[in-house]
Amino acid sequence: MTTAILDRAADLELVTIYEISKILTSSLDFQKAVREALNVMLTHLHMQHAMVSLVQGEGKLHVLGAAGVPFSVEEDIVLDAESGVAGHILRHGTPLVVPDITQDPLFINRTGRDLARCTGVALIAVPVKDGRGVIGVLSVDRPPNSPRPISFDRDVRILSLVASLVGQTFKLHQAIAAERAQLMLETHRLQKQLQGKYDVENVIGRSKRMKEVFADVHLAAPGNSTILLRGESGTGKEAIAHAIHYLSPRTKGPFVKVNCAALPETLLESELFGHEKGAFTGATAERKGRFEMADGGTLFLDEIGDISPSFQAKLLRVLQEHEFERVGGNKTHKANFRLVAATNRNLEEMVQKNEFRADLYFRLNVVAILLPALRERKEDIPLLVDFFLTRFNRENGRRLTMTPGAVEILQHCNWPGNVRELENCIERAATMTRGNLIREADMRCQKGQCFSSVLLDSTASRACHPVMPQGGPASALPGQPVRLREPIPVVAVPARPPLGEAAPPAGLEEDDEDLAEGSEAFVSERQRLVEAMERCGWVQAKAARLLNLTPRQIGYALKKFNIEVKRL
Repeated sequence: MTTAILDRAADLELVTIYEISKILTSSLDFQKAVREALNVMLTHLHMQHAMVSLVQGEGKLHVLGAAGVPFSVEEDIVLDAESGVAGHILRHGTPLVVPDITQDPLFINRTGRDLARCTGVALIAVPVKDGRGVIGVLSVDRPPNSPRPISFDRDVRILSLVASLVGQTFKLHQAIAAERAQLMLETHRLQKQLQGKYDVENVIGRSKRMKEVFADVHLAAPGNSTILLRGESGTGKEAIAHAIHYLSPRTKGPFVKVNCAALPETLLESELFGHEKGAFTGATAERKGRFEMADGGTLFLDEIGDISPSFQAKLLRVLQEHEFERVGGNKTHKANFRLVAATNRNLEEMVQKNEFRADLYFRLNVVAILLPALRERKEDIPLLVDFFLTRFNRENGRRLTMTPGAVEILQHCNWPGNVRELENCIERAATMTRGNLIREADMRCQKGQCFSSVLLDSTASRACHPVMPQGGPASALPGQPVRLREPIPVVAVPARPPLGEAAPPAGLEEDDEDLAEGSEAFVSERQRLVEAMERCGWVQAKAARLLNLTPRQIGYALKKFNIEVKRL
């Protein structure tokens, strides 16, 4: 009979260890798993008041799991790690049995047991180890009236097994938590790095014009349509192309960029399409082109307006069908890429002069984003100055600052080289400044050494804005905004005195009926108004200020002269 009872007890112990191991390995919530494991142990082995305490930060002993206790398991209970049963276990690293907790001075009763009901209750405590080190304590109460025969040796053996499982689980959870924290830290670092370089929201610029560009980028980036970035040299087209890629679903794919103006036609063809072995002298092995390298990602073709007419024809098929053959090969390859092109050239004018193919133009000009020149968003200059100066200080170990007067001088420049010229100007001033403060006198323009202002007229004459062909809007490309072929001189639209001081030009007052449609005066006034609108980028409010009119008057004049407002 005794042998049968012992066999059943052994089976129950084995089942208990099995259930506890399943619980501890099935949850990522360590404290919850420990509580459930202790509840199973108390139920199967007829014990009470089970508790797991682990040493946490600053060497304090925290209760991380408990069952059958008089306090809430949600409370943060901290035990004394220097005295009592817990202190003995942590110092010696061996199990301890207190036969009667009401009689042993080593038992301190930190958890608030009712000692009047604990006569004859034994305390069994074992160490929780991580390797050879003791990291905590597992303790239970063994009541004297248990239906299970009391054997302290057996209880110590079972509790030691449970404590070993708890220690291994705790170590595993610590490793997972550390790995997760490291992964999150690395992810945050990479996201911050990518945002600092490419996130459109972190492109330097808070002006209205730049916010419009940001809005266009956010709308265009999620799709697969071809994007044409237009703007003068140095306005940040490549940075915007990066932002479009990293804001698109292709962000995990490659971002491949090619400067079409930097390579001659023969090399550009091999660079984009790739070549087969033996296709030409020096082709000792087959080579993938940029189209293939950009498969699954984004291809950025910078200076697309500088490619030759013969090479333009070779781009038509690959842009339309995404199919091409390598140089010297006849096998058709396909590539899934998203094209972003950029140019500072006036493509409309080039099409009219037969310098750029119209069919290629229409394939490129799907979604056009116009980047403003720096002189059109001068309120961004202080932000750019701070950014470039901070970067210079970091790279050169300096602590330079710039006076408000020097910043104001920069805001009054026209910057034909745009942001790139501003960056170079700041770097030059920072390099040549003897102290830690950049003053007005340190600016090159204050010494008569800045000659870039003479480039402004030539830059404007080949601006990337669409151009109205000779003959007026009727002969413009279908669906394209228009502007005058020649740049408008500053004196083309003479300044008007304030309203009320002098009469406005003929035809711009609502009650002026003297101009007959088709007359020379009518044509002259209409041309003058068109020039003002063109100069102001077809923004009625700007044209009204230029002509000293109210927005209502400019609207009436546009209607009277039958001028269609173009949307750039």
